[in-house]
Amino acid sequence: MKVKLISLCTVLTVVCYSSCKNEPVAEADTYSGWPAYAGGKEGNRYSSNEEINLSNVKQLKQVWTYSTHDKDTANRSQNQCNPIMVDGMLYGTSPKLKLFALDAATGTQKWLFDPAKEDTTNNGDPMAYYKVSRGVIYWQDHSGYQKRIFYSVGAKTFAIDVQTGKPVRSFGKDGFIDLTKDLGRETKSFVAGTTPGVVYKDLFIVGTRVAESADAAPGHIRAYDAVTGKLRWIFHTIPHPGEKGYETWKDTAAWKKFGGANSWAGMALDEKRGIVYIPTGSVGGDFYGGFRKGKNLFSNTLLALDAATGKLKWHFQVVHHDLWDRDLSANPNLVTINHNGKQVDAVAQITKHGYIFMFDRTNGEPIFPIVEKPVPTLALPGEQAWPTQPIPTLPQPFARQMFNPEDVTDLSPETHQDMMQKYNQVKNRLMFTPPSKAGGWIFPGFDGGGEWGGAAVDAETKIMYVNSSEMPWAQVMIAVPKSTGDQSLKGIGQMIYNKNCLACHGPELKGNGTSYPSLVNIGKKYKEDQVSQIIANGRNMMPSFKQIAPADKKALLAFLLKLPDEKAAKVVAKEPVANRTASTKQEKKLVDEIPYTMTGYNRFVDKDGYPGIKPPWGTLNAIDLTSGKLLWKVPLGEYPELTKRGIPVTGTENYGGPLVTKGGLIFIAATKDEKIRAFDKKTGKVLWEAQLPAAGYATPATYSIDGKQYVVIACGGGKIGSKSGDEYVCFGL
Repeated sequence: MKVKLISLCTVLTVVCYSSCKNEPVAEADTYSGWPAYAGGKEGNRYSSNEEINLSNVKQLKQVWTYSTHDKDTANRSQNQCNPIMVDGMLYGTSPKLKLFALDAATGTQKWLFDPAKEDTTNNGDPMAYYKVSRGVIYWQDHSGYQKRIFYSVGAKTFAIDVQTGKPVRSFGKDGFIDLTKDLGRETKSFVAGTTPGVVYKDLFIVGTRVAESADAAPGHIRAYDAVTGKLRWIFHTIPHPGEKGYETWKDTAAWKKFGGANSWAGMALDEKRGIVYIPTGSVGGDFYGGFRKGKNLFSNTLLALDAATGKLKWHFQVVHHDLWDRDLSANPNLVTINHNGKQVDAVAQITKHGYIFMFDRTNGEPIFPIVEKPVPTLALPGEQAWPTQPIPTLPQPFARQMFNPEDVTDLSPETHQDMMQKYNQVKNRLMFTPPSKAGGWIFPGFDGGGEWGGAAVDAETKIMYVNSSEMPWAQVMIAVPKSTGDQSLKGIGQMIYNKNCLACHGPELKGNGTSYPSLVNIGKKYKEDQVSQIIANGRNMMPSFKQIAPADKKALLAFLLKLPDEKAAKVVAKEPVANRTASTKQEKKLVDEIPYTMTGYNRFVDKDGYPGIKPPWGTLNAIDLTSGKLLWKVPLGEYPELTKRGIPVTGTENYGGPLVTKGGLIFIAATKDEKIRAFDKKTGKVLWEAQLPAAGYATPATYSIDGKQYVVIACGGGKIGSKSGDEYVCFGL
């Protein structure tokens, strides 16, 4: 028997199980709280609250703000957290990944946990904590006595006591588990927790972010005991001998040396059935797969696992042998629809390339037909591109799929002429064309289409709402520069740069926009020890490169900082340069054998920074999951200076997701213009908007306390040239 919600004050809508019976709480369509990342374990970003509705949304005002005052003044920090609300308390993270508990009605802080004070390896260095956290997990035991927040800071996942804000020292190793452990093989490569997983009974199930390089750590899915922190089960996303999917790798030692195929974007849980739905990303070494021939299960796959044991129930690979970084980049949505006259429990998965794949939750059968379509296969030497890719017939895509000459921007004749010249330098236009030196368009771009902000699904109408960026990116490959034979410290440092840094910062160190900054004069901005710390710890979305051997790191510093020979000699001292960049001999050999790399993550923008494609540049979309039809599409975001010129609202690149309410509204920030908006969910009309202190590149949360509804958004900025922020802003009537 399901627990019936009475009010937030009398019934804890947020616990995994009721305190008196081992039963799930009420279905998400009756939630008035925000008990988990994305609003609930179903991942639907839906609220049954309707105090704020179509008739009064224009009366919304700021109720409170909260800040830990730890943004990076250089505008590199971000805050992508979707906070949760449990029993009247709001839990979330700051740009430096401090964990807070607030009175959800007033914003008054109850406690603050600072992970830097727990750190023993970086001497409390704050640069180590400019990373990303998209949310936290709440858990309580059956008695209701133990109540914990699980959240990740880099490779550490802490268990924090809800009452005190202190680590539970009996959990794991003095209050945390190390995500670099329990992977089945030793790795020194980057591993971090970014998007929270889910809890099922006394288990919490987690994925990880890993490096994009060929020496990445494996992205296996793990479940830990919520009381002790002990590993309970592991699912190998790169299968071991004898496991299903092992035959899809031509290299029989793939499980020993390849990495990636990780789940970094979140999960969804069917608590009644005990099934967890997990999307995965690409294999490390994103854009050249000659060393990893085959279909490459379970990369780019929607997995359905038994939540209690980790056993595979079914799977569907959305991209075969991925060469385009087409990670499944958002959690799935669980929805019940009427299909062919029957009620079907379905799972819907959005993708970067603008599609929605839908399956029967129980057996993985597609709700709508999915066709394996032939795609181009002419590839770089040594590559074996897969000859077909799956395309759903329905639902209709929510993003444009092609970038043709007639789509090139025409904001002015001069801009059009300049961008056409650049457009014609990139030769391939068809989706799934293998990477080449001639170049190809990734559209929707490397950041979507659909992204980690995810989709919202209305529990009553079964309509999905999803935002999309429509920015073309150019993918151009080059041969990895050969060694010049220069065995000086700087010469070796350049070799290390070519293997680890070139794909993001380019062959000339010029970078590409604010996301991939120039390193040309990095020595004028940072001191040697600061650059060394950034390499070791990572910063923001840059991963840690701790796997680079100490002597090799010194050589890299000599190259990046253009140290004179005598200074370089002092840096390296008597330490020999050896063990080229990788943590094991196998990984070293793999990195050394990659013959091609990308020239960089190249957004196609004009001289003023606007996308080089005709608008819309960002959209909000409504899709009926019952019929599969796209109902409406509207621009999301605005460049006021273009509107003043008489140009219709264009939309902007956007990061973060929507939430939908029973009150008839969609709330979403996500845009570069630093606003949060409320849309009419039936028409897509903007009904209300408010200016934020920084861009809200996160998903808002909504909840009700004593009959009053609140909407909260993290304003972190720090992406695509936006200023950084560190405030949470709460709105109410």
